[in-house]
Amino acid sequence: MSSATTSAGLPSGMQVLGTFPDILVIPEFVFGGLVWILVASTRVTHEMSEGWVMFVSVFCFVISTLLFFLYMCGAHGGKPAWVALDAFYQVIASLFYLSAAVILGYTTYILKDLPPFKYYQIDIAAVVFAYAATLTYVIHMVFSLLRWKSS
Repeated sequence: MSSATTSAGLPSGMQVLGTFPDILVIPEFVFGGLVWILVASTRVTHEMSEGWVMFVSVFCFVISTLLFFLYMCGAHGGKPAWVALDAFYQVIASLFYLSAAVILGYTTYILKDLPPFKYYQIDIAAVVFAYAATLTYVIHMVFSLLRWKSS
């Protein structure tokens, strides 16, 4: 096996926490979890838009956790199909989070004049963290696609 193939593969074990872009899973957990918590703590006024944001945050949190534990256990076995799966998931997660952040931002803008002001501030914080999660997923996606291309 050539060194180019081994360096382009997915890490396993504790190496997951020491390689880039795989270390980005930690800010993805933090920002995604904050979006989840903040949206859940506000009053639901637009069920469809806030439901989509909740779906995206929970879906990405669960799938990222599952993939993280599979990589930690070494379940991928160094197979190139897992590199493609990782890249595909990062593309989907980036698109989902971008749509959720835009929808949440628009919904928050619409609700700016409704009382109480406390919920508006929580929604603003959720929008900020949704865009932060989007940014981390996009960075992870770019480097996962580069890893997939080189494998």
